[in-house]
Amino acid sequence: MTSQHLTIITGASRGMGLAMAELRLDAGHRLLCISRQANAALASRASPSANTAEQWTQDLSQTQEAAARLGAWLGELNGDEFASVTLINNAGVLPQIAPLGDIASADLALALRVDLEAPMLLTGAFLRATGGWRAARKVLNISSGLGRRAMASQAAYCGAKAGMDLFSNCVALEEANKPNGARICSLAPGVIDTDMQVQLRGADSNSFPDIGNFVGLKDKGMLSSPHDAAAKVLAYLDRADFGAKPIADVRDV
Repeated sequence: MTSQHLTIITGASRGMGLAMAELRLDAGHRLLCISRQANAALASRASPSANTAEQWTQDLSQTQEAAARLGAWLGELNGDEFASVTLINNAGVLPQIAPLGDIASADLALALRVDLEAPMLLTGAFLRATGGWRAARKVLNISSGLGRRAMASQAAYCGAKAGMDLFSNCVALEEANKPNGARICSLAPGVIDTDMQVQLRGADSNSFPDIGNFVGLKDKGMLSSPHDAAAKVLAYLDRADFGAKPIADVRDV
């Protein structure tokens, strides 16, 4: 076994996902980034000779395809080459901000596939493919405070993140009984200045009564930058007690 670390990140083309990819790349990790679009700046930042950052353009709403692709890719690797292997399920979409009955079924289905079904299937593929590896195995699911607090016009997103929390807890119980079980955590990363926050602040106040809270967060300078949020999330991932709490918040001490 070597000292090489492998990190797989979904939604790595922008926002906090891109910042996490950049930080892990700077730390010498080998990366697999799975996003709807590749990021040219990340590609130029990587070392072509070392093949340190591979980017897949993958529609994560095609969940079975994405999971099969990841499983096959991991199956071609020699696990003895890695000291650790980590899956970070970061990708997410926010459907129309409206009461459930006003959202098209296709939009709801898309959001649930990307926000819940994809992380679950990718986690399953990851665990199967790396089950025989001696490397330390981790799964970090990027959750949200909205998975732990009901909010009008957020049924799909709140429901998906609550589901992410609970399936992470289930997997933690399963992996705890294995000789080299993976450590898993569904982590709320705090409030971050991303496109999703812009979408929330731009919602119709008549159907989204909590809009004022999100406007206030921006006006009061309470949003973390993607880089700062990424640094805090990765610091939590690197803690010796990562996974001790399968459902956690980055602000937990």
